Amino acid sequence: MNKKLRLGVLASGGGTNLQAIIDRCREGKLAAEVVLVLSNKPQAGALQRARSCGIPAVVVDHRHCPDREAFDRRMVDALRQAEVDLVILAGFMRILTPVFLSAFPQRIMNIHPGLLPAFPGIDAQRQALEYGVKLAGCTVHFVDPGVDTGPIIIQAAVPVLDDDDESSLARRILEQEHRIYPRAIQLYAEGRLRIEGRRVRIDQKVADKTALASPAIP
Repeated sequence: MNKKLRLGVLASGGGTNLQAIIDRCREGKLAAEVVLVLSNKPQAGALQRARSCGIPAVVVDHRHCPDREAFDRRMVDALRQAEVDLVILAGFMRILTPVFLSAFPQRIMNIHPGLLPAFPGIDAQRQALEYGVKLAGCTVHFVDPGVDTGPIIIQAAVPVLDDDDESSLARRILEQEHRIYPRAIQLYAEGRLRIEGRRVRIDQKVADKTALASPAIP
């Protein structure tokens, strides 16, 4: 039996992407297991989701650390103790320092509710509406020292409707996030992702269109 990929998830909010990943693992559709959830927010819903599934969940409160590097070192120590293979950012609202990035080179993924490189940072859905784009979406990417600037793995697009507001657009994008994040992790687990400069090559076992996840994921 192949060893499952050990995931450490960092989350600051409700944890719906975490739940999608947990569900795919339990359904046998993802060759991975979440072994640790960390949050900088003691009341984060992601912590309760993890605990209800029997997954260790730990608070590392940044307010109790003297600086960002000390905060990151505490998280790195916890992830290493859990023998994490891949770090998953799921609504984690902190910018990682080189202390963290150097501990897990090319082993950190993030999901962003925008079609990068357009609309990085916070409030991507609002940015899309204000700009008047016809397509919005989400992006899974590897994490580098910038903000939402790492090599792109998968993107999914949704139409922007005339009557959309920020909430309605965010809901439709979130549905796609729950589809493509587990898919990106599975590709990593299968050893099919190769980073070449700014590009992520996906080794094709079959002729699919994985990198553009919308409309279909196998």
